Amino acid sequence: MAAQQQVSLKKQQELQAQYTTYKNNLQQIAQKIGDIEQETEEHKVVLESLAQAPPDRKCFRMVNGVLVERTVKDVIPALQTNSEGLKKVLEELLKQYKTKQEEMDKWKKKNNVQVVQQ
Repeated sequence: MAAQQQVSLKKQQELQAQYTTYKNNLQQIAQKIGDIEQETEEHKVVLESLAQAPPDRKCFRMVNGVLVERTVKDVIPALQTNSEGLKKVLEELLKQYKTKQEEMDKWKKKNNVQVVQQ
């Protein structure tokens, strides 16, 4: 009887650890999504501002931690490329989040896990 309780307790601890791992993974992906969304919004604001500036106006851009002087016409294409890349990364992260969420739901159903507190 005592051995059966220990096995049950061990199984419960394993399930708790797996659940915690799933939740942490989802939380990390959600954090990355938030960061990318914020960066995408910043790119959008800067592009809107630069669209109104004359093309030969000088502006400054941070490249690998170094502030470099460029003209608006040189910076806009680079910002657009970065913005498009961020959107693609965001799409991939959203897919990854959805997949992990579905994986967690299947795992919960398979192991008959019911969350008491979320």
